[in-house]
This record gives sequence, structure tokens and C-alpha cells, in this order.
Amino acid sequence: MSDPAAPCTPAEALQRLKAGNDRFVRGEAKFPTVQESVLAHLKQGQHPFATILSCSDSRVPPELVFDADLGELFVIRVAGNVLGPAVTGTLEYAAAHLHTPLFVVMGHENCGAVSAAIDSRVKGAKLEKRISVLLENILPALDDVDLGAPPEKRLHDAVEANVRRTMRVLRESPEGAALMGKGAVRLAGAVYDLDTGRVEFLDER
Repeated sequence: MSDPAAPCTPAEALQRLKAGNDRFVRGEAKFPTVQESVLAHLKQGQHPFATILSCSDSRVPPELVFDADLGELFVIRVAGNVLGPAVTGTLEYAAAHLHTPLFVVMGHENCGAVSAAIDSRVKGAKLEKRISVLLENILPALDDVDLGAPPEKRLHDAVEANVRRTMRVLRESPEGAALMGKGAVRLAGAVYDLDTGRVEFLDER
């Protein structure tokens, strides 16, 4: 087990995620049995090297996708990996108290929430009130998507656009701007491929 308390730079944190995902894709993930000594160590406190905001989809567990040990990732999961008061507050907690050097917004291919947002925009589909509130956080991302494209490409582009919009909102918030301005924190976007298990980290724009 790696030492989750070991400090690392944003670049090192990102490399650890990429290496873990490589092990996951190769079928060499560790999935260790949790021993009492490990639990005793973790009880002393948490020191995750990355904070992950990801979708609630049951097929996309960040701890497994990045082959991470207990205590290494601080994970926030919500349908469509969207922001809201509770999510933003949790991210602020991670920054202020856990001091993770890397924040990742991770979407995934064939996301049901993003697909529902597309149907709402293109077909005028109506959903339950609370789900509609969720989709309101995704709909603005569709402004950057060619909704006339073939369905598969349209959904792929919308998933990526949704990740980028969440990142943009974070960067432009007073708290996010203050954190990024210090240079000690990095924000990265990613999309998980359900077919291959590969996580593609997006280029910065």
C-alpha cells in the first residue's frame, strides 16, 4: 500500500491516476484485502492526493478505475457530475481541509443524465421536477454541441462539453479562482470509456 499521507505535486497526482487507470485497463489492479493494520492507519486521518467529482453511474467507481487504495481519493458522486451547493461545499472542504493538489471532473461515455438533457433540448422531453433541476445544470453545456450531429457523436461531444463547463464554472467561481491562482492546485477534466475502461484526460482550453 502506498502512503496516502505522502505529499505530492499536482503533476505527480495526475500521473498516479493515469498509472492506476493503466493497471485497471491491463487487468492488473490490486483490489487488496483490507487488513486491521491498514484500517488503524486510516483511522488517524485522511490525506487523499486527488479529489474526484464524477457521475453516480454504478459502472464508474473512481477508486477501482484508478486502482486506488483506501484513503487516496476524495470522491464526490452526483448524476451528470454537475455542480450544486452541496457539491461545491464539498469541493471547498477538500481544498480547505484536505489540501488535495489535484481536482478532477470526470464524465463518462453514454451518460444517462447527459442523454436526458439532450432529449429535453431536442425533443422537449419532460421529466420529474427534481430530475429537471439536475438537467438545468447540464443544458448550458449543450450550447457548444452540434445537436444535428449523429446521435453517437452528439452524445460523445455533449459528455465532454459537460465536463468542460463544470470545470469552467469552478475556475470562474471566487473560490476556484483563488485556488488556481496560487498555482498549487490543478483542475483536470476526464472522460471514462465504458467499452475499454480507459480514462481520457482532456486537453486544457
